[in-house]
Amino acid sequence: MSRMGQRFQKPASAPSGRLRSTTIALAVAAVLASVAAALCSVLGFGPDWLDQAAAVTISTVYAVALAARTGGRPFIFGALALAMGLTTVISDMERMRTGAAVLTAVISSVLAVMATVPARKFRLAAREVCVTVVVGCVGSLGVVGFRPTVSLERYDYVSLALAFMLVVVLVYRLGAGLHGLGRRGLIVVAVGTVALTVALAYAELIRRYGSEEFVDDILDGVRWMRANLGAVPRPIQVLVGVPALVYGTHLRARRRQGWWICAFGVGSTCSVSGILINPMTGWLEAALIIVYSTILGLGLGYVVIRVDLALTGPRGSRARRAEEQTASRPESSRFRPLR
Repeated sequence: MSRMGQRFQKPASAPSGRLRSTTIALAVAAVLASVAAALCSVLGFGPDWLDQAAAVTISTVYAVALAARTGGRPFIFGALALAMGLTTVISDMERMRTGAAVLTAVISSVLAVMATVPARKFRLAAREVCVTVVVGCVGSLGVVGFRPTVSLERYDYVSLALAFMLVVVLVYRLGAGLHGLGRRGLIVVAVGTVALTVALAYAELIRRYGSEEFVDDILDGVRWMRANLGAVPRPIQVLVGVPALVYGTHLRARRRQGWWICAFGVGSTCSVSGILINPMTGWLEAALIIVYSTILGLGLGYVVIRVDLALTGPRGSRARRAEEQTASRPESSRFRPLR
């Protein structure tokens, strides 16, 4: 390309970069304002509609962010989310509120996973888990703001199923198709699927097939933890969601198949909204559930990484440090489209 052509093209990228930065700044400001409004509503300050305004804003911004991150049409999906939110609040129909809450939970949980970046080391993977927790918690404020009337068990199943289907479609579109998984990838995905199924069905299995004495022992343990620790960790977050995010982001720094592992992270991000809308759970207990589940899940994720490196990684500490330094598979940064 000639020097004159380069001079002609350079100014064109500057407005695009400034527009992206301005858009991101406005989105962050809108989300922060929505969080402040939601917290004021929780504390009893301000007008009654503050939480609903926060819910509409969060759902709209998150829809725009998810579409932009995955290479979709952010303005179209943002307009649809805004129309849905306003219609829900104005109509004040119970089914509309419930549907809007479920869709917000799905968008929030999937965006939390999509917002992660590859992590060469465990501490970087732990940082990515914290990012998903923050994104999920903010989205959950939007879920609560729609004031849904739901059956908690049905809500958990429906929102998780929709979120998992959406994240699988997005991961497939991002180029990490099933053909590139390989034998180890297929094994890991199969194990994750089984673990997710067991984590969802464990309560029903215990209720139906567990002995009365065994069920009483479990309930006694739950009561003891709530009385002494303030909360009980969620198994789906500890056993599936958080470890999948830790191991998945760690693997993505080396192979794109790590996206398939990250897909199971919706088990953690989607569970956050279910914790917050539970009327039997106070705000402090909800926060403790998330903290305990995250810490235990990080520990399990660390074990998974160490086992994987022991089985497939290079031998010796020096070789492993060299492998960490060279693990830099190219991928878009957090605020740029993935495709």
